[in-house]
Amino acid sequence: MKKLYIDDEIKYEGWQLSPHWIYKNFRLQGDSIVAFSGECEVNLSEMVDIEDVINNEPIYSKNMLSFITEQFNVDLTEGVLRQRMLICIIKEALENQGYKIKRSGDDLYVDGKKLTVSIATKSLTSILIHTGINIDSKDAPVNACGLENDLGYNNIKELALEIMDKYSQELDDIILASTKVRGV
Repeated sequence: MKKLYIDDEIKYEGWQLSPHWIYKNFRLQGDSIVAFSGECEVNLSEMVDIEDVINNEPIYSKNMLSFITEQFNVDLTEGVLRQRMLICIIKEALENQGYKIKRSGDDLYVDGKKLTVSIATKSLTSILIHTGINIDSKDAPVNACGLENDLGYNNIKELALEIMDKYSQELDDIILASTKVRGV
């Protein structure tokens, strides 16, 4: 899997969760994951999560660490499993820094405050996952927690690189593990 941390700030608005966005913008063809930070504002018209649309729950974060991954030849159920794996890797990385994190499905919480947003969907050619970790929770429309303003954590780029490395390694290891067993 190809990985890239983008140093430039990008405002995530939901439309970036589209086929080949990573390839068109960053020349990473095939299975890939990118991370970047910036404001996050997903209006209902760009929402992929129908439940959020029905509940009239747009997403906003003054500053968010976003991960977008596109992976090919994967069905939606496996895509959701890969999304959950990414969430577990994020949880583990933050717990290794001493934070107490609770996972509920594809969401992470600190002291009952929402730390992440995440969605997995399927395009005609791939699965797409967006996962965001609040950096600054100010003005969020829900009871939220941010890495910097609430937890005092500011090694954002290092965290992103660690998460992308572990995610990529885990997927590679899963594929490798599937090649070393005999059928029964």
